[in-house]
Amino acid sequence: MSPLEALAAESSGAPSSEPIIVMTTEALDHLRELRDDEVDGDKLGLRVAIASDPGEEFRYDLSFEEFLTAAFTDEVRTHDGMKVIIPGNDVELLTGATLDYTSTQGLVIRNPNRPAAPSIEGLTSDDELSAEIEAMVATEVNPALAAHGGFVTYVGHDGEGTAYLTMGGGCHGCSMSKMTMLDGVQTMLVDAIEGVERVKDLTDHATGENPFYS
Repeated sequence: MSPLEALAAESSGAPSSEPIIVMTTEALDHLRELRDDEVDGDKLGLRVAIASDPGEEFRYDLSFEEFLTAAFTDEVRTHDGMKVIIPGNDVELLTGATLDYTSTQGLVIRNPNRPAAPSIEGLTSDDELSAEIEAMVATEVNPALAAHGGFVTYVGHDGEGTAYLTMGGGCHGCSMSKMTMLDGVQTMLVDAIEGVERVKDLTDHATGENPFYS
């Protein structure tokens, strides 16, 4: 639904679309204060977009913009008087996320979704071996890493025994994450799946902002 269609539906009394993200009362109150301090604040909506690249830990861009000029591919929702604009490409990865506000942390997005895997030329990610690896990652590897607030994302394999992964969450940027990948994740995959001989970590650990230290 375009911004103009959304406004028309609201003015006609038609039921509004389901929200994409959840906004707490604290977040709404804080955002209203920020919006009302802006010039022509009544014309502004909050744009929530994912700024990170595929496979990277989620980073978000929050800004106010005029909701009537939002792109036709954007999705616009109304949260108790606050317009929220989400780029069409980010809808799936933001669905079910919660935007909250605390005096100590500021605006915080809690997102249950995982970053999309990056596309690396030359790697295979849609064959039987990939299905085995993805199943192992979902049922064994990520539950084990969850205790550290982390997860891995399968990217693909090279057909020569190497599986490529990225790490995110609390493990991203952690001084121990490289060891965790090599000694933990690699061992689990190599022992369980014929065809995997080694694991390569594609994560740039130097960019981690919230490392977990055990």
